[in-house]
Amino acid sequence: MAVLENIRKRTTVLILIIGLALFAFVISGVFTSSNFGGEKVGSSIAEINGEDISIDEFRQEVETASRRTGPTTSSMQVVNQVWENQIRKTILGEQFEDLGIGIEQDQIVDFLRTTGYAQNPEFQNENGQFDPNIFKQTVADWKVNNPAQYEAWLRTENEIIQLAKEQTYFNMVRAGVGATLKEGELDYKLANEKMDIKYVRVPYTSIADSTITVTKSEISDYVNDHKEEYKQDAARDLQYVYFDEKPSQDDDMAIKDAISKLLDDTIEYNSQTDRNDTIRGFRNTKDASAFLDRNSDTKFDTIFKAKKNLPASVADTLLNLNAGQIYGPYKDGGSYKISKMMDRKSNGSVKASHILLAYTGATRANPEVIRTKEEAEAKAKELLKEAKKSGVVFSELARDNSDGPSAPNGGDLGYFQNGVMVPKFNDFAFNNGVGAIGLVETDFGFHVIKVDDKEDVVQIATISREIVASEKTINTLFTSATKFEMDTTEDESAFSELAKKEEFVVRPVNKIKALDENLPGLSNQRNIVQWAFNGDTEVGDVKRFNINNGYAVVQLTGSYAKGVMSAEDASVLVLPLIRKERKAAKIIAANKGKDMDAIAKDNSVTISNASALTVKSPTIPGAGNEPVVVGTAYGMSNGATSGLIEGNTGVFKIEMVKKTEAPKLENYGVYANALKKGAAGRVNTSVYNALKDGAEIEDKRAIFY
Repeated sequence: MAVLENIRKRTTVLILIIGLALFAFVISGVFTSSNFGGEKVGSSIAEINGEDISIDEFRQEVETASRRTGPTTSSMQVVNQVWENQIRKTILGEQFEDLGIGIEQDQIVDFLRTTGYAQNPEFQNENGQFDPNIFKQTVADWKVNNPAQYEAWLRTENEIIQLAKEQTYFNMVRAGVGATLKEGELDYKLANEKMDIKYVRVPYTSIADSTITVTKSEISDYVNDHKEEYKQDAARDLQYVYFDEKPSQDDDMAIKDAISKLLDDTIEYNSQTDRNDTIRGFRNTKDASAFLDRNSDTKFDTIFKAKKNLPASVADTLLNLNAGQIYGPYKDGGSYKISKMMDRKSNGSVKASHILLAYTGATRANPEVIRTKEEAEAKAKELLKEAKKSGVVFSELARDNSDGPSAPNGGDLGYFQNGVMVPKFNDFAFNNGVGAIGLVETDFGFHVIKVDDKEDVVQIATISREIVASEKTINTLFTSATKFEMDTTEDESAFSELAKKEEFVVRPVNKIKALDENLPGLSNQRNIVQWAFNGDTEVGDVKRFNINNGYAVVQLTGSYAKGVMSAEDASVLVLPLIRKERKAAKIIAANKGKDMDAIAKDNSVTISNASALTVKSPTIPGAGNEPVVVGTAYGMSNGATSGLIEGNTGVFKIEMVKKTEAPKLENYGVYANALKKGAAGRVNTSVYNALKDGAEIEDKRAIFY
C-alpha cells in the first residue's frame, strides 16, 4: 500500500494505481555488475527537476544516434530526438526510483519474447524459437570474442531495460483505470438522448468590429488575467535578401556556344610533329565513348533505351533520328545537351504476360504446389487452348491460374530486352509477333505466354554540360551581397528601402525558436538562428551569411522574451476574443426580457429548428459547433425556454420542443468497458505528458548546438 500511496501523491491523473515493488536487475548483470550511471563531468545541457544532464554524455548519445540514423537525418533532428529520450528517461526514472520499480531476469526474458529481439537467429534454438539460455550464452560470447558487438549490445540493453520498466510502470497505472456502470450509462445517454429545439440566434457578425473599441491597456489586462494561455517561448523575427548563385543569361549562352563548338572538327597545332592536326568533333568522331570522356559531364551510356526512358521533352525527336544523326543543343534539366543516334534495335523490347504452372521440384516452386510435372503440363495445355479462344481475357486466366508472382497483375511482366528472360521464354517472346500465344517449358515450370507489345530501343550518345554560374557572375554576386550588407549595416532602417531600390526580394521569417534550423526559402541554416539568438545581436543588426549556392543578408527585426506575451504580441489573438465578449454583452443587453419572436423581429433574423441533437455531437445546422448551447438544452425539460446563451457564433435563445430519452438498457457494461478501454489506451501518453508538464526543465541546448 505504501507504493500505491506514493503514486497517488506524485501523479495528477484521475485513476487508481495498483503498485508492486520489484527488485532492480540488469540483464548483463549475468556478465557485468553495472551498466548505468557514472560520474557526470563537464557542463550540463539541461536541468530536469534539479538533476543536471551532462553535455558530455549527451554528446555521446547524439553521436551514437547519428550513426544509427545516417546522413539523411539533420543534426538538429538527432539532437532533438536524443533530448526527448533524455527527458523521458529522467522523468520516468524518478518515478521508477520512488516507486521501487525494477526488472527481474524473468521479466526481461518475457519482455524480449514480445519484441523483435526474439526474432534474432542468434537467440533462437534449432526450432526457431527464442531460447533464454542461448541468448545469455550469445551475449557472453560477444563479450569475449566480439567486443564491438558486445558494446553495442550494452547500449541496446539499457534501452530494453528502460522499455521494460516503462511497460511495468504503465501497466500498473493501467490496472487502476476503470469506469463504473453509472459512467457507462451517462456516456450512453449523452450519445443517444435526442433533442429537438427551436432557436433564435443573433450572430456576432451583426455588430461591426469597427464599433468595438479596445485599448492596449485592456488587452494587457486580459493577458494578465489569462497568463497561462498566453505564454510564449523566446522567439525572433528576421527578414533577409537571398543572393542566388545562379547562372546569368550570358553564362547560359556561353555554355550553349561551348557545347555547339564540340560538334565540328577543329584544327590544333601539334608541337611534337610541328604540324596541324585535325581533331574530330562529335559529328565525325569514331570513338564516342572517348570523346564524351574528354568533353562531357556524363559518360557514354551504352544501354539501349525505350522511348519512356528518354528525356520526355525530346523523346519523340530522339527516337526518330537515323543512325549518325544529331539533335541539339537542347536544354534538359540544368544542362545543355547534344544527342547522337548510335544504333537502333527494332522491336528490341517486348511486353509479355504469362501463366506459370509450377510443379513439385521445379525451380523456386512454392512449397504449397503439389502437382506433378505431368499434371502441370496437362493443365498448361488446357489453359493454352482456353487462352486462344475468342473473347477470353488473358489477364483473368493468369490471375486465377498462375503460380507466378505476377499473377495479381494478370501475369503482366512489363517490358524487357533481349537476354533478360531464360532462353526458351526469351526466344518465344522475341521470335513471335504481337498477340501470339504459346507454351514453353523452363526450369520454373510450364509457361503460357502472350506477347502484348513490342517497341524499338535505341542507343544514344549525349554530350552534357551543366549550366553553371561563371566566375564573373559569382564575383558580381558577391560584390552585390557585400555592398548591400555594408549599406544596410550603416543605416539599419534602410534595409527594405534599399532592397526595393535594387529590386531585391525581401523575405520575412516570423517567430523562429532558439532550436529551429530550417528557414523558409533557405532550408537548414542553423548558423543564422544561432546569430539571431546571440546575446550580442540586437534588433536591427544585419549580417551576411554564406549558404549553399549563394549568400543571405539577414536583419533581425523582432525579439520576444520567454514568458507572458506583451499586449502588442498578444493583440492578434486577444482582440477577437474581447470583441466577441463586448458584442455578446451588447446583444444580451439589447434583448434582455424579450421572447424569441421579438428577438427575431428586432434583429432581422429568423427562428430556426434543429432536430436530433446530442451532447456528443453538439453541431446545430445553420449555426455550427455550439457545445454550450446544446449542453444547456440537455438540462431543459420539454416546453421550457432558456435565457440568453452566449454561444460560439452568436447569442442564442432556445425552446425545448421535444426531448427523446434513450431507450433504457438492462446493463451498461459495454459502454463502461469502452470508456475503460479508451482511458487505458491513453495511459502511456497522458501520464507521461502530465509528468512532463509538471516537471521543471531548464533547456540549454541552444548554447551547445
